[in-house]
Amino acid sequence: MRKAQALIAASFVTIIAIVSCSKSGTTGDVVTTSASVVTQFTQVRTTFGNRIDLTNLANYANQTRPPYITKDNTGANRITNAKATLGRVLFYDKNLSVNNSVSCGSCHRQQFAFGDTSVASPGVLGGFTSRHTMRLVNARFGAENKFFWDERAPSLEFQTTQPIQNFSEMGFSGTNGRPGISTLLTKLQGIGYYNELFQFVYGDINVTEARMQECLAQFIRSIQSFDSKYDVGRSASPNDGNPFPNFTASENNGKGLFIGRPTFNAQGVRIAGGAGCNQCHRAPEFDIDPNSRNNGVIGSIAGTTDLTVTRSPSLRDIVNPGGVNAPLMHSGVFRQLQNMIGHYNNVNVVAGNNNLDPRLANNGRGQHLNLSPQEVNDIIAFMRTLSGTSLYTDPKWSNPF
Repeated sequence: MRKAQALIAASFVTIIAIVSCSKSGTTGDVVTTSASVVTQFTQVRTTFGNRIDLTNLANYANQTRPPYITKDNTGANRITNAKATLGRVLFYDKNLSVNNSVSCGSCHRQQFAFGDTSVASPGVLGGFTSRHTMRLVNARFGAENKFFWDERAPSLEFQTTQPIQNFSEMGFSGTNGRPGISTLLTKLQGIGYYNELFQFVYGDINVTEARMQECLAQFIRSIQSFDSKYDVGRSASPNDGNPFPNFTASENNGKGLFIGRPTFNAQGVRIAGGAGCNQCHRAPEFDIDPNSRNNGVIGSIAGTTDLTVTRSPSLRDIVNPGGVNAPLMHSGVFRQLQNMIGHYNNVNVVAGNNNLDPRLANNGRGQHLNLSPQEVNDIIAFMRTLSGTSLYTDPKWSNPF
């Protein structure tokens, strides 16, 4: 009897030790789970191998960021390693679509700063996205709390399950004979690795939309990029106004043009100053001003007029090591940075566009920045400094399947 009690006590100590290890460095994680799950994780290990180790979680919660990065839309949903790990699995799992063909990661691809190269990304059963896939890098680091190009999602948490419930994208719409999200929740709860993961994170195997939203949002907010040439220069300078010691003359001139406000004459033609990009895409996060309206690109993929696009991704990592993370804009209308800058160089005020951002028009006329070819090249040179490298290769953001 005493021998049996001693064995039970020893087993309990072992379980506590393993749980303690699994919580190492996971600020805010709640890891309460059974002995069999803690000691085995059979389904997780079978499915993911060493790509996910629940006893040694990747660092999502305590990543470093520069002191000059101050904007943060996290709110109450603070990142934890355990929930972000579960979010990573959900993000890449094609089981989240009605025919197991599409995941969030199918459209938001790591090698393109979590954007896509297609104008419209393929969904389920011949469907496509109605707008171009937005890059997700540094989605956390901005003052804007609303998401989607038209800001229809009040939070990132709400946004995460909307594509899942879109008829054309992932299909659990509950319309036209398609199952709703409750069917998905039952489906996921019948998968062994989700039993183990939800037990590990929440202490039970219940899959709910709120839990999915919480974990997906944490994973997305963990995706950050602060190892760019710009960050090296900004760390060595008191502000963005000073020349950066590691920049070329062209890059510093482009930075001045990006940040400087233009001076216009009565005809809306720039006669002095910069290009004014920073008024909407604000350094050092390069996030969109929440008060922005549309930018004059009012076409759509379908060929109709779209006046409701008032959001953009961060301008960080607009290029990748191999080229531009294109196409650009909600309609995918531009393939090169030259084309994009050309639009802002001469903004046309289209009749009926009553939602044009007033910073792009003067006296009822669209702005004419009158940029020289050299100034365009300088702005492009500066924008290329906003891209890092680890974003594209860090395994904690990669597909675990």
